[in-house]
Amino acid sequence: MPHTGGCLCGAIRYSIAAEPIGARMCWCRDCQYIASGSATVNVLFPDDAVEFSGPVSLFVRIADSGNTVHRGFCPSCGAQVYSRTVEPKGAPIRIRAGTLDDPELCAPSAVIWADSAPSWAPMDPSLPRHGKGPPA
Repeated sequence: MPHTGGCLCGAIRYSIAAEPIGARMCWCRDCQYIASGSATVNVLFPDDAVEFSGPVSLFVRIADSGNTVHRGFCPSCGAQVYSRTVEPKGAPIRIRAGTLDDPELCAPSAVIWADSAPSWAPMDPSLPRHGKGPPA
């Protein structure tokens, strides 16, 4: 059975024909803006395993990592649905955990860009922390 999800208003839906590769919390500054002051929680999947339906708007930006990233969101409700590294190629797609129909699918196993988090940021002390991006 594929994993499914979508945006807040339901205009975007997606189906994923693979199991998660993993999940992590990201405290980079871009993610703090996206999450209105918190970290994003991202579940990683093979990029070619995800199929979207509905109108996805893109915001293209060079991330703190130096990679070119597409961030997909709903033009109606504004919900952030995913981020995808387009340069360099080959990275997994990062689906926002809150958009999954089953957000229990895969708990975060690490915190990345922890050095960018504010001093008050709640972080699970049992998770490994990486000051910048994840290890290669």
